[in-house]
Amino acid sequence: SGNCLDTSWSILMPSDLLEIVVVEDDPSMRRAIERMLRVGGFRPIMFGSAEASIEAGVLLTADCLILDIQLPGMSGLDLFEYSLPDGDSPPTIFITSFDNSAFRDRAGRLGASSYHQKPFLGRVLLDAVKQALQAPGENCRLGE
Repeated sequence: SGNCLDTSWSILMPSDLLEIVVVEDDPSMRRAIERMLRVGGFRPIMFGSAEASIEAGVLLTADCLILDIQLPGMSGLDLFEYSLPDGDSPPTIFITSFDNSAFRDRAGRLGASSYHQKPFLGRVLLDAVKQALQAPGENCRLGE
């Protein structure tokens, strides 16, 4: 009959999407990353500070983290190192406008999935998220 619903396909509901927590203090960069992640099929959860992400209690339940290094208050590197238990953190991507070898080395020691200097193409970050989700706990090439 014409009133039957075709259930041979399913719609991915927002609750089923992988959650990507983003901590970025620059509002325009935050909006750009949020749009890119939505288009890429993820559910972004956005924060403007490390402290706000801690208060929300979502860091350990996220599927992936994207952390800006230079933040007001606690840095993204400090957030990762001091707020997440060793070996129990989601794959993490660090982003920064102020690239230096100390940031890069520390991100590598902390087990970052990848590290990207702003500005970067949206697809580069999207590819980094997909790669981090495929190989949790494994370091990708730092400094792309």
